[in-house]
Amino acid sequence: MPPPRKSQFKRADIVAAALLLAFIFFAVSNILTNLEAAGAKPGFGFLSKEAGFDVSEALIPYSPSEPYFRVILAGVLNTLWLSVVCILCSTVIGVLFGLLSVGPSPVGRWLARSYVDLFRNLPKILILLVLYVTAVNGLPHVRQALSLEPFHLSNRSINFPVPIWQISHIAVILSCLIGVVIWTCRSKFSNLVRPSCQPSTRVLFKLVAIATPVLVVWASGATLSFDVPVMKGFDFSGGGRVSLQFAVVATTLSIYHGAQIAEVVRGGLLAVPSGQFEASQALGLKSWQTIRLVILPQVMRIVIPPMNNQYVNLIKNTSIAIAVGYSDLMSVSGTIINQSFKPLEMMLITMAIYLILCLSLTASVNRWHQHITKRESR
Repeated sequence: MPPPRKSQFKRADIVAAALLLAFIFFAVSNILTNLEAAGAKPGFGFLSKEAGFDVSEALIPYSPSEPYFRVILAGVLNTLWLSVVCILCSTVIGVLFGLLSVGPSPVGRWLARSYVDLFRNLPKILILLVLYVTAVNGLPHVRQALSLEPFHLSNRSINFPVPIWQISHIAVILSCLIGVVIWTCRSKFSNLVRPSCQPSTRVLFKLVAIATPVLVVWASGATLSFDVPVMKGFDFSGGGRVSLQFAVVATTLSIYHGAQIAEVVRGGLLAVPSGQFEASQALGLKSWQTIRLVILPQVMRIVIPPMNNQYVNLIKNTSIAIAVGYSDLMSVSGTIINQSFKPLEMMLITMAIYLILCLSLTASVNRWHQHITKRESR
């Protein structure tokens, strides 16, 4: 094996770096000079000033009297929430259609192929506008909402009941988590006893896992009640609410990137040797057992890097939400630029936030991929 090459800076590298630094210095100096000539003093002091505008929805309490940095935080949280929902939904859609595309059913293969070919070759903004116009014109007004008590659907929002949380619910959730851990680790614990006692030990751990949350619910006297949406005035009051804008954007990005992920999954499935299927059938495994225990673990190692790329693209594509009035980071940034006349500063802030989000996701997924690869190589 040849020794590793030492990195050496050549004269051409030094000249190229010097020219790049000179270009950056000239560009920054030119921008600052033009801003001062126009009477616009650069700086980020405007972030503490009153925003003076409202947003369509926010995950944190917000009012127009809040400063600019508060509305930026609301936009970032909206972008994060939209990204998480779209990543989960597009992954489920992509995996299902990826499995259909290589399945034994000709109808399933045709359906998966048609879905992928359709949505991979349409602009995402076109899909968004078609769905939004269809929803606004096709769904009834809020007073004539489609109601399947206690759920209500209109061209304004989707309203549904939400549980009213109590302090006792925390103990119930913790007991459920403990029960899941006991259930998951029952085989490892049973291996610590004699082989003749292992079946009864597994049954005992199953009973403990089920009985733990039941006993906690009985001892705490926890009850579950719901806050139900009720029509008051011109809109529903109470319960949970998903705006039409959020629902349309989430649907658009989920089906668009679901088609991309389906093709990635299909490629990963085709990369698994056909002998793996035949060997699992010879062992008597059912189809769903073969997919879950044999095929998917191998496919995961193959598809995670390209799916990581799809997830990063999805985060950046949430910026199309500005087209339908959803208050994401891009929408909030555009409004701030129009009000504060600080385009350079807001562009830098927006770029930095998107960069942090994408790099954080990429690092996390790459770390997970390395963990899976090391575990399978043992």
